[in-house]
Amino acid sequence: MHCRDLSILEERIGYTFHNRKLLIHALTHTSYVNEHKKETYGSNQRLEFLGDAILDFVAADYLYAKYPDLEEGDLSRMRASMVSEKPLASSARDLGLQDFLRLGKGEEQTGGRDRDSIISDAMEAVLGAVYLDGSFDAVKGVVLRCILLELTGDELFTDRKTPLQEIFQDRRKRVVYQVTNESGPDHDKRFTVAALVDGEIIGTGTAKTKKAAAQIAAEQAMDKL
Repeated sequence: MHCRDLSILEERIGYTFHNRKLLIHALTHTSYVNEHKKETYGSNQRLEFLGDAILDFVAADYLYAKYPDLEEGDLSRMRASMVSEKPLASSARDLGLQDFLRLGKGEEQTGGRDRDSIISDAMEAVLGAVYLDGSFDAVKGVVLRCILLELTGDELFTDRKTPLQEIFQDRRKRVVYQVTNESGPDHDKRFTVAALVDGEIIGTGTAKTKKAAAQIAAEQAMDKL
């Protein structure tokens, strides 16, 4: 059962809409519109287009300022990795965005609420809605708080999980990540994640998102190895 109280989502992203209809529009998938012919909002595709452009720009601006010695090619690769579908969907899941989506019954039944493409598109649509409802500064704040800062902290930017798995791949073992603790209010949660091999904890990490905590856990495991 998905959530209906949009104030919860507003609290999590740190922005309260003046026009709540924009947020509803951003959460409305094409499948919902197709099954509700009298729907007045339309799908979130246009807002997604706008949000995608905003995300690209904010990410470029952030990286340009943060890494003054990097060349264009490196900056482009970093930006692409930050705003691609999988990390964007992961950021959206950390906000519980999937619980607020308006999907058609068919899409719901086939697992659309958990599909990376749908969740990441909705995240971009929400960014577009924040921009239209507020200002560029408002949406920039949401992008930084909810997406970029968790992906680009100095201790987290380099992927630790892949090289850690490669070490154990040779031993025919798999590293799994498990949330062992959650603390704090909804708008400021902290997650502790353990990296395990054969049920044994080889590293732990705590951060504001599960993916960041997993990277810290992998880094700790790499240090031990």
